[in-house]
Amino acid sequence: MHLAGDATADSCTDVVQRALVWACRADYTVEHAEKQSKGQQMSIAFVFPGQGAQTIGMGRALAEAYPAARAVFDEVDAALGESLSDLIWEGDIETLTLTQNAQPALMATSMAAMRALEAEGIGVDRAAFVAGHSLGEYSALCAAGTLSIADAARLLRTRGKAMQEAVPVGIGAMAAVLGLDFEAVSAVAEEAAQGEVCQAANDNDPGQVVVSGHKAAVERACEIAKAKGAKRAMLLPVSAPFHCALMEPAASVMAEALGGVEMAAPAVTVVPNVRAEGCNEPAQLRDLLVEQVTGSVRWRESVAWMASQGVTEMWEIGAGKALSGMIRRIDREVATRAVGTPDDVVAARDA
Repeated sequence: MHLAGDATADSCTDVVQRALVWACRADYTVEHAEKQSKGQQMSIAFVFPGQGAQTIGMGRALAEAYPAARAVFDEVDAALGESLSDLIWEGDIETLTLTQNAQPALMATSMAAMRALEAEGIGVDRAAFVAGHSLGEYSALCAAGTLSIADAARLLRTRGKAMQEAVPVGIGAMAAVLGLDFEAVSAVAEEAAQGEVCQAANDNDPGQVVVSGHKAAVERACEIAKAKGAKRAMLLPVSAPFHCALMEPAASVMAEALGGVEMAAPAVTVVPNVRAEGCNEPAQLRDLLVEQVTGSVRWRESVAWMASQGVTEMWEIGAGKALSGMIRRIDREVATRAVGTPDDVVAARDA
């Protein structure tokens, strides 16, 4: 977890991903080995991380090992008109964590990992589905061929700035609630609202839900959640309340920005955050990206839906292993693999 000063996240992952992730698995689980030994068909989904996974140096080894990965960072630098790659590899974590930097940086790292996999003969068609946590949905759409890397970089820069500027600092807040399920936290948020905005914003796994809204309402939600048996309810050090109705100004900005971008039909089915089931229509995918700005990240439901469709393993493409921990808490029958380094890519090729 890296937060400093006014550094923000577009989802609770910027704070809770590292602090709360346990049982993350970089390689296959026991269940995977047992199923493989029995000759059962394995179905894969590629998933892409959101904010919180960023680290200085991420993706650099991929760029050094694979020219196609290096080309991703070059393309992002050109699209933004600045050397974001220098910040990613040699900058300071506080600047990288700023939401307008972290969002395109994490997409670039994920797509560098995808290009490295492709260089080893593993294309997106290996996956039955792609999905991403919050900003990771843009990475998923890039991997599926719906968005170009350049367009995704520009959109994420716009998204990061718009989300940060939508609500004055100090007006909103976010809080992580541990030990209550989504339905219980939704009821807590409704009770706490009292005429203000308070919503369940991130349904990460069965015991980790984030609320977002006006600061006073979120503070009330923390106290109500504790009274109802939450293990913990803690304010998150973010400077804006993401994924709630207060983000409506940012949604308007993104509707305009996305309206000017060409979106192709995805090569594989995308599982959008706010729908939590498959979608293949570019127009719908565009609308769902706008809805995502103010809507809940339904990650638990998305993982469960993919598992219900026969997915038995999920590859976390890009920086970190946080999603793997969430996936294991959602469904321990689903194997996970992190693909963020050259060694990870080779291991995936040889599996």
